Amino acid sequence: MRYSIPATSVDVPHTATLEIQKSRFIGWCAHIEHGDDAEQLIARARAHYPDASHHCSAFIAGPPGEDQAIGFSDDGEPGGTAGRPMYQVLEGSGLGRIACVVIRYFGGIKLGTGGLARAYGQTVSELLADLPTREYIPRRRVALDLAFADEQPARDWLARHEGVIADAAYHAEGVTLAVDWPLDAAADLAELDARLNGRLTIDSGEV
Repeated sequence: MRYSIPATSVDVPHTATLEIQKSRFIGWCAHIEHGDDAEQLIARARAHYPDASHHCSAFIAGPPGEDQAIGFSDDGEPGGTAGRPMYQVLEGSGLGRIACVVIRYFGGIKLGTGGLARAYGQTVSELLADLPTREYIPRRRVALDLAFADEQPARDWLARHEGVIADAAYHAEGVTLAVDWPLDAAADLAELDARLNGRLTIDSGEV
């Protein structure tokens, strides 16, 4: 299943700022691959805004609908008023591999539990409203054994058919290309094999 992910990184996150009842909410959003990446985004936010009242967070480290590699934190706000509302916005967005941090500077006016939940959720909604995204294509690894003379024709064919070459191992008989192939497309390489006059050897296992 292909899906959208943020086209921003932990190093250069997408940002948005809201002021609600004199409190300032600064949102950061970035693409992540693992929960550790979300922790890195939180650490960067803490380092960038060390004097903020709270650094609340939520993430989905997987495809939309993922229910295992997820997390959220209220970071000292009343339980359920920050991280969970943030996560609920992410969950409903249809995006995957995404993390958000919302930094709050308290402005002296208490918002109440309902007001806090709305403010944190609204900040994430503002982040997602103009978040740049790109398509994520889940892939599996396929190994192709080729003669030296067949490498460039194979590379050209793969480039036209969404095959991403992850590695090339050269040996006495030729080259083995480690190819990341879209999971939602059958690894039917008969056309390539025909172009190479039947000289292609395919290993669908991990390489």
